[in-house]
Amino acid sequence: MRILLWHVHGSWTTAFVRGPHTYVVPVTPGRGPDGLGRAATFDWPASVVELPPDRLGEAGIDLVVVQRPHEPALVRRWLGLRPGTDVPAVYLEHNAPGGPVPDTRHPAADRPELTVVHVTHFNRLMWDCGTTPTTVIEHGIVDPGPLWTGRLERAAVVVNEPLRRGRTTGTDLLPYFSEAAPLDVFGMGTDGLAGRLGVPAERCNGQELVQSALHREMAERRVYLHPVRWTSLGLSLLEAMHLGMPVVALATTEVAEAVPARAGVVSNRPELLRDAIRDFIADPARARETGRAARAAALARYGLQRFLDDWEYLIKEVTR
Repeated sequence: MRILLWHVHGSWTTAFVRGPHTYVVPVTPGRGPDGLGRAATFDWPASVVELPPDRLGEAGIDLVVVQRPHEPALVRRWLGLRPGTDVPAVYLEHNAPGGPVPDTRHPAADRPELTVVHVTHFNRLMWDCGTTPTTVIEHGIVDPGPLWTGRLERAAVVVNEPLRRGRTTGTDLLPYFSEAAPLDVFGMGTDGLAGRLGVPAERCNGQELVQSALHREMAERRVYLHPVRWTSLGLSLLEAMHLGMPVVALATTEVAEAVPARAGVVSNRPELLRDAIRDFIADPARARETGRAARAAALARYGLQRFLDDWEYLIKEVTR
């Protein structure tokens, strides 16, 4: 089967393209947002094929995975097909709703020819999709392995654009948590983070790394901190659990379901999270034990094969 999708979410796509199909990603001159092509910083198999828009119409596409509101129009323009009518299609929604939650209408609401696929049950609950059929396929992670050493008495945080996104990603909480342990914040747009937050650089260091190096660096830190107030379910959180890291996280959106009690400390009380960071830093044996439990929980719920099996079932349902 030949599946068309855009390169929108590199980490999610890295798991999705491990399936048994050919995955066609548009590529445009300059590799802009609608034509990034193959990933440069993620490990994608040879089954991911780049095609320019003028060749998509002859590619024999069997299924379209739409991820952004304007992509159905691109399918009509580039392939001459109406997604959901002329070619099977699903709308993959990565995000929790913004705006007037819980009354936010989904861009694909009242489109019975489509299926909206949510990545968490929380998102499905919060989005108003009207009469459009919905389902949930939870994340799957390409297992990086149990790399945790915890040798550095520091906490890892992974968030992209923390300064631009501000309170959404809990950036304002980082100075408070840096009192418990130095923070290494990994992700795009983290340069100059300490200065903008008014904390010493040694207490809050920003770095941007490719995924393979990121996992190794995360695993050197004693604990993983997830300070995000509002997001779907950060894949970096699930990756940290796969690495065998103990987790300290705000109990927002889907986190309370994703992180069982044995895997870390989840709370909406910042003082409890600050104390939990201190405790894990001071007790590497407890951090190791908690991290092992986090890895076991992540493998059981967010393993790659379960994810691919769920997608295979849905693909057969919408293309039959």
